[in-house]
Amino acid sequence: MSMADTPSEAARSEAWRSFKIAAWLGWQITSNWTDPFLFAIYSIIRPIARAAILVVMYGVITQGNFTNPLFPYIYLGNAFYTYVFTVMNGVSWAVIDDREHYKTLKYMYVAPIRIPFYLLGRGVAGFFTASLSVFITILAGVFFLHVSFDPLQANWLLFIVSLLIGVIMLAMMGLVLGAVSLLVVRHSGFLADGVSGVLFIFSGAIYPLEVLPKWLQPVGFAIPITYWLELMRRSLVGNVAQAFPTLARFSNLELLVILVGLSLLFGIASIFIFRACDRRARDRGLIDRTTNY
Repeated sequence: MSMADTPSEAARSEAWRSFKIAAWLGWQITSNWTDPFLFAIYSIIRPIARAAILVVMYGVITQGNFTNPLFPYIYLGNAFYTYVFTVMNGVSWAVIDDREHYKTLKYMYVAPIRIPFYLLGRGVAGFFTASLSVFITILAGVFFLHVSFDPLQANWLLFIVSLLIGVIMLAMMGLVLGAVSLLVVRHSGFLADGVSGVLFIFSGAIYPLEVLPKWLQPVGFAIPITYWLELMRRSLVGNVAQAFPTLARFSNLELLVILVGLSLLFGIASIFIFRACDRRARDRGLIDRTTNY
């Protein structure tokens, strides 16, 4: 820190450096398992295969009625839900990866970096791979499955704003999972899988909340992912709001305000949760303890 730097400027600089280095490191780890050509093929085939499972199930149940407005609603919800697992897992898995696999988490803690920003940076690679998967999935739906999408009619401003808010929200939720991972053994590697699976049920990703029991529906209305997915659908296919009546009574602006409010609430909670778990992990000597066997 130079003499001219104030403490706040130095803190911002350190936070940005931690985030930037972690983002580069996360991408190197994500993409170095094979050569670029095979990685590109894998990145294309994986989202198409995942979407094909949903398409087959929908086709069997509806007897091939792909012209129904329900289909783009379900298809887009499933596509954008890719962000939920990938971003949350990208942030939380960094704890397991560095502590159990590379055994470097203890060195990260003594390095001049800020651990929360380091973990958030590790999730950037997940954002890019998820974005590629979502793009390929939607492109395949438009060209091969007749998903109705007109780029000229899409609300791109709403799309970009909603996407940015949603990704930040998911990253903060991933920070909570990373905080919990500090306190538990290697089995926490399945934490993101379990949480994303539960959220898939309660967020209305492929079916309306009305199908849930009455006493479980408030859970879906309480999580920001529900409103985020609705905004992502509406931004690309405006009339999809009429497919499921769950949030049809809300305008785009109302949904955006709710999303921002819940995201702020979850974001503030994640900061306090991470601090509490981090302090407990330090006190119990869990930062440098490997639990794999």
